[in-house]
Amino acid sequence: MSIIFKNNTFYLSSDNTSYVIGIEDDKLSTYYWGKRIPEENIEYYTKNLYATWAFNKDLTPQEFPEYATGDYKNPVIEIELPDGSSVTDFRYKTHNIMKGKPDLPQLPHTYCNEDADADSLDIYLQDAVYDITAVIHYSVFKCGAITKSVTLCNGLETGIRINRIASASFDMFNDNYQIVSLHGAWSRERHFYKHQLQKGIYSFGSNRGTSSHNVNPFFALASQNADENHGDVYAFNMVYSGNFEAAVELNPWNVIRAQIGMNPFEFSWKLEKGESFNTPETVMVFSADGFNGMSGIYHSLYRNNLCRGKYKLSPRPILINNWEATYFDFDENKLMKIAEKAKSIGVELFVLDDGWFGKRNDDKSSLGDWQVNTEKLPSGLDGIASKLNSLGLKFGLWIEPEMISPDSKLYEEHPDWCLHVPQRERSQQRFQLVLDLSRREICDYITDAVSKILESANISYIKWDMNRYMTEVYSVSLPKDRQKEVSHRYVLGLYGIMERLTSRFPDILFEGCSGGGGRFDPGMLYYMPQIWTSDDTDAYERMHIQYGTSMVYPISTMGCHVSAVPNHQTGRTTPLKTRGEVSMSGNFGYELDLSKCSEDELKEMRRQIEFYKENRTLIQFGRYYRIMSPFESNYAIWQFVSEDKKESLVFAFKKLNETNKTAIRFRLLGLDGKYKYKMVQNGMVLSGEVLMNVGVVFPDNMGDYESCVMKFVAEN
Repeated sequence: MSIIFKNNTFYLSSDNTSYVIGIEDDKLSTYYWGKRIPEENIEYYTKNLYATWAFNKDLTPQEFPEYATGDYKNPVIEIELPDGSSVTDFRYKTHNIMKGKPDLPQLPHTYCNEDADADSLDIYLQDAVYDITAVIHYSVFKCGAITKSVTLCNGLETGIRINRIASASFDMFNDNYQIVSLHGAWSRERHFYKHQLQKGIYSFGSNRGTSSHNVNPFFALASQNADENHGDVYAFNMVYSGNFEAAVELNPWNVIRAQIGMNPFEFSWKLEKGESFNTPETVMVFSADGFNGMSGIYHSLYRNNLCRGKYKLSPRPILINNWEATYFDFDENKLMKIAEKAKSIGVELFVLDDGWFGKRNDDKSSLGDWQVNTEKLPSGLDGIASKLNSLGLKFGLWIEPEMISPDSKLYEEHPDWCLHVPQRERSQQRFQLVLDLSRREICDYITDAVSKILESANISYIKWDMNRYMTEVYSVSLPKDRQKEVSHRYVLGLYGIMERLTSRFPDILFEGCSGGGGRFDPGMLYYMPQIWTSDDTDAYERMHIQYGTSMVYPISTMGCHVSAVPNHQTGRTTPLKTRGEVSMSGNFGYELDLSKCSEDELKEMRRQIEFYKENRTLIQFGRYYRIMSPFESNYAIWQFVSEDKKESLVFAFKKLNETNKTAIRFRLLGLDGKYKYKMVQNGMVLSGEVLMNVGVVFPDNMGDYESCVMKFVAEN
């Protein structure tokens, strides 16, 4: 990987990709992004491809497109200047090439473990009239990912206002591309969607205050023939947890502009003299090997260069969560009965969910009152933690610190602490309001309150929840001309809280949650190396949710639990074996009342846990491949391969039984063709070449929701 500047051209390269930027009349042009090309051919782009385009800015691929200068596609930036105009003319001034990667102040970002992980480039642009500088930050990682963000600096004596500023913009000619994105809703997150790019603008995003259940801050442009293993894919993923907008425009001259950034709806930022504004980072990935190639780059980068702390590459514990077992109706005796059964089958961590604090017997009160309910837990958190520890279980806890219940002591004392517009009704969702994290004193309160909880007992794990979106986004602490800054200030406040807490308590495993998967994004993974994938624990639905999530996010980041049947979200009944094997395809756990399970069920759970412990490292940190999609077939099949390619696990799931159908055959991926592999389940030995070119057969057992696991081990 390297960054070269020659003949007014920047050449960013890794082993598998190149990104080329040229300077034309002091403006930045995007020459190329795709499969690696030799840098000695740069002049071909400057002298031939672009020579005929200069007459029309709607044709010229631009690296930093601006408003009102002859390019009528969406600009990357729009600011209000002292003369009342929004016209800018940012021109190349200088640049800086460096080893490693600088930090991005106040925002989560990818990083280097050592300088050899990445090379970085800062390009400085200066407006032709006003003393305003835009710095575009690039880094190219060994794995092939390229990151991009922008810093805007105001050198004027007066303030300016930013109304739009994208993190990444990329122009290219259309070659019959399709758009791929991840959409859904609560309990149906990150379903895989693909459709043909058409003339006009296709855009989506969130204005809910979080990245949301409905859309994910990810999209890709894929060639017409792209599938899991073939075709070109250009992907964009924003490292941000708040409002965002992604837009892909195809103009009449067949030029594509792909952008992602903070949502300009109800956003503006007043930038005073001498101040700077940093956009969130976008991670850009090109794959010539389809979606599995794209995912492999994202997974490697996020595991190694985004997640942080003790647990980023450490095996995650098998847990039992009491939520679907008891909901709010529990006491210490009931919890200990579940815990004793959990220990007997090999569980490692007991997580106490909602209802342990204040007068919280339902979801109508007590958020903000983080004191133990001694009627339920007479010996307090320390008491139950000690009892669980004496059993040999670690102790974890659910919290929702960003929220406040109107029926709470905190609200009585501080009714102005929530987001609200004075004299207007405060919209409640789930009987709660959102604390105003744009205010430092509220962030300090949350940090102190959570710290006291964590110091009060031997707590090993925190599930950090957020169960509603933002409404009445207004802060009484800000003047009227800064109210459109509140949403972003909230996210910055949240990141500040998480930075303080995760630094103060480095031995605690933090798991993110937002009504399930409503804030599953790279921004959260920077602070919390795993996220509760969805509140929907139905195995059938989870096939789709986990398959879609894996497009971008590593398996080690996905929380996956076995729950009771009929399922509490769908009413569906699926076999315990299938529920276990779907949940084993992530960070494994249970969420049901073990004290009510039969001996046969407990025996099956012991088998699942023993198997998972044997294969946990391979599942959580192995190379992951998708083989068959539940969105396009009656099956979901995925595979894990160890780094040395000597071990592999295949999980195969059938959705519904079909009459008069033959068994299906599928080919394995990622093995070493020179090895002979023994299939552990039946002792059969086959070469890697046979497994990858001929394949294996799904053992059809004539039932709905059947599953099987196949393990292959290379023989010496």
